[in-house]
Amino acid sequence: MQPHQPPVASNQPLAAILREAIAQLERARVPSAALAAELLLMYVLGRDRAWIYAHPEHELGAPQREEYFALVARRASGVPTQHLTGHQEFWGLDFEVTPDVLIPRPETEHVIEVALGRLGVTANPNAPRRTEKLRIADVGTGSGCIAVALAHELPQANLMATDISAAALEVARRNAEHHGVAQRIEFLECNLLDGFHRSPVTGHQSPVFDLVVSNPPYIARREASTLPHEVRKHEPESALFGGETGLELYAPLIEQARALLKPGGLLVLEIGFGAAESVLRLLAPSEWAETLSTEDLAGIPRVISGVRR
Repeated sequence: MQPHQPPVASNQPLAAILREAIAQLERARVPSAALAAELLLMYVLGRDRAWIYAHPEHELGAPQREEYFALVARRASGVPTQHLTGHQEFWGLDFEVTPDVLIPRPETEHVIEVALGRLGVTANPNAPRRTEKLRIADVGTGSGCIAVALAHELPQANLMATDISAAALEVARRNAEHHGVAQRIEFLECNLLDGFHRSPVTGHQSPVFDLVVSNPPYIARREASTLPHEVRKHEPESALFGGETGLELYAPLIEQARALLKPGGLLVLEIGFGAAESVLRLLAPSEWAETLSTEDLAGIPRVISGVRR
């Protein structure tokens, strides 16, 4: 079935064009159709949302109109809006997004909130920042959104960002450079925290981090068919699936974090739906204190955190 084509007039006011785009996306059952239509129009025009709604009679010429409806058609076919614009906002910052990385979700901002809250950093932008030189690891950095956001909030911190994907690390590096924090983030291609060397004498890893954060892959492979088409077909499998149950990566990640966190160091992990109890059980009371489960805005447990004894 061919996507519905817009009227053939060479010039149309923005209001009419936006209505037609929204209708086309709604017919294709695209989630948040109005938002997608707005973001694509903002991208084509190089304008913000306020400007578009302040100029409803502004006429769009044929070339821009054709470009816009070509993007709308691709969105209707299932391509994520972020892959069409190349951008996604996270923690108030603009991030480059490509098909090589997981698209940053609003829920992941809770990882930042919990980490900063448990470090005693206030959300008040006028309040003084922590000044000690914290050492932080972001495991499975993807676009680098967590690492860059933490570097932005903690200007004295130094970070290590790991990922198994070299292509993802290139995107993360560009995002770090864009936000002026690249000099404080080292990027390492490895699985979880495998890239940290063990002592040749004891065979153990030395504690080096004050904070370990991660949004690891946590979707069960057996649930792949239930994912929206745009997620299943357009986002990297390595960033989505955490084994058959979705929980397989948590045990090795928690054990590595235990070995690499300093006493009193903080671990903060994003989790999937229904995983809180299973992940909390992995934080043995003999090794972890002050373990907490934090809910997202929908009341779903989203972040598990604990302090290394």
